[in-house]
Amino acid sequence: MVDLVKVLTDAKEMGASDIFIVAGHALTFKINGSFRNYSEERMLPDDTRVLIETMYRLAHLDNKRVIESGDDDLSFSIPGVARFRTNMYKQRGSLAAVIRLIPFSLPDPDAFHIPEAVLSFADCTKGLVLVTGPAGSGKSVTLSCIIDRINQTKADHIITLEDPIEYLHPHKKSIVSQREISLDTRDYASALRAALRQAPDVILVGELRDIESISIAMTAAETGHLVLSTLHTLGAKNTIDRIVDGFSAEMQPQIRLQLSMVLQGVISQQLINTSDGIQRPVFEIMMANPAIRTMIRESRTHQIDSVMQTNSGDGMITMENSLLELYNQGLVDSDSVITHSFNPDVMRRKLGV
Repeated sequence: MVDLVKVLTDAKEMGASDIFIVAGHALTFKINGSFRNYSEERMLPDDTRVLIETMYRLAHLDNKRVIESGDDDLSFSIPGVARFRTNMYKQRGSLAAVIRLIPFSLPDPDAFHIPEAVLSFADCTKGLVLVTGPAGSGKSVTLSCIIDRINQTKADHIITLEDPIEYLHPHKKSIVSQREISLDTRDYASALRAALRQAPDVILVGELRDIESISIAMTAAETGHLVLSTLHTLGAKNTIDRIVDGFSAEMQPQIRLQLSMVLQGVISQQLINTSDGIQRPVFEIMMANPAIRTMIRESRTHQIDSVMQTNSGDGMITMENSLLELYNQGLVDSDSVITHSFNPDVMRRKLGV
């Protein structure tokens, strides 16, 4: 029988970012973007079930949630090793899981190559800041670094709403209240409403999952709070369009107006494999200056890229320019740059390929 604690300890020592537990396949680690089998023995449904039951015991929870709903999230810690964020789910009638390793220490912005232009959003006192990108692109790391910058520099009440809690923030200059969805509160929408009565200065919402959460978050940003959250979109234009398009046609003009007033910026990020054998994030950074706000209000989001190009001195950068910086440093090849570009045809012309 597989010893889960030993697996988790070995994963930490080997530098794994994720662990995959799926019946019919060997237990697998993801290390620097590549899969590596922990053993050659394929796991049986009973093996995955036992491991997942063990995780629930470590989290002091009942596994009936995944049995009843077909998927569930939880987090737990092993002293001296790490914290772990886990998603359990059913596949082909058996239980499976993906485990994300989270160090006890907060991430170092320099070690994760997070630029100062991203961290500078911690200086905002109100409004909405969105960190976007695909799953596993490091959005949680970026948000954690921004929250820690606020915690180090301001006497604020920071409320985080997470599903589940990932990085643990100690109280520094700020007071940090961290609430886990389904454990400490019912859902994001109800937690957001309650947060407005808890004297917050900063509210972190793990994900804006529905129109109700988006509406409450924008209202909170409108009433003088700094709201940080994520969306699974790529690029500032797509992010703004996704928010607006989620509402009915009758409401969209009002949403554009509201968003144009409260949005402070959009940070889009991807992970890219570099020539030195590691993964590092690459960022697009949009800051909502008067020109950007006008474009949001007037539904001219297709012009946002050109404004970002001409305002690079203010800290804005397009994804294409971020990729070209890595390419010019010799850290990525042309194929990777084109693959990760938001405008592959434009990037091919720039590279001359």
